[in-house]
Amino acid sequence: MIVICGEALVDLTPTVCDGAEAYVPHPGGSPFNVAVGVARLGVPAAFLGRLSQDFFGRLLRERLLAEGVHPTYLSEGPERTALAFVHVTAHEEPEYSFYVESTADRMLRIKDLPTEFPPEVNSIHFGSFSLVLEPGASTLEALMQREHGRRVISLDPNVRPSLILDPENFRERLHRWIGLSDVVKVSRADLSWLYPGEPVSSVARRWLSLGPSLLVVTMGPDGCLGMTAAESVRLPGRQVEIVDTVGAGDSFMSALLARLHAGMRVTPGLIEELSGAQLRDILDNAVRASALTCTRAGAEPPSRAELEGSPGNVRGRGVSTTTG
Repeated sequence: MIVICGEALVDLTPTVCDGAEAYVPHPGGSPFNVAVGVARLGVPAAFLGRLSQDFFGRLLRERLLAEGVHPTYLSEGPERTALAFVHVTAHEEPEYSFYVESTADRMLRIKDLPTEFPPEVNSIHFGSFSLVLEPGASTLEALMQREHGRRVISLDPNVRPSLILDPENFRERLHRWIGLSDVVKVSRADLSWLYPGEPVSSVARRWLSLGPSLLVVTMGPDGCLGMTAAESVRLPGRQVEIVDTVGAGDSFMSALLARLHAGMRVTPGLIEELSGAQLRDILDNAVRASALTCTRAGAEPPSRAELEGSPGNVRGRGVSTTTG
């Protein structure tokens, strides 16, 4: 089982209603999307986070249950649900306006964590702005430190600059998280903000030296780069009819984790020993999942049947995204 930790929120995505712009609520949040994506791919998944008891919180819980995500590690509180207004521009990454002050997701405390995970939990994923906003950020970092070396730890920082008040402090903390992680996925957009002007490959090598067994950089229309100490594989993007790119990076992450799990590569040593062919297969699967997500509105990751039946390269306007 993979336990996915972090925020669950409601994305408000734009639409047109009677000629006027309106916003439609969709369950979301990067870790939430990853949990749904993993479950849809047939791998046991649980979500660890704090939900509101308000209408949106109930919506989030119902979605997790409907998707088959285990609720064992969910906690609840009276705080409001976090909201994210999504602004979509053609061929650009979505822009988010977050409303997260005193919301339920960031109020996760040490007391909300399980004292121990059962043996079937062999992988734990951390991500996005849940690692930035206190007190939940410190709670999750403590869990990461506790489980380091005991289970495979994966990380997707999914950088949200508008929520980072002290970039230098964030970089220092991020380096600690990378050192505690076995699998790290980051987008080129994240790296451009973190290290302006530095080549992606040089940053990737530097991050890999901090301790991960596998580092993956997603590069939007240019595909992705995957690296271990011994292998380096780069895959191109795929052309699809883009509806929007919301959740594309989360689908990439969930497919990557599901493929590692399906191949029984659930220890740091086995991940580190991936052959070039195995790494290529894992990345290709993740790129296809990301591309399929771009063909529909909102963060809607593919099911296993959809992914296994997806064409190798669907021609059309726009390009697949492995961003996020």
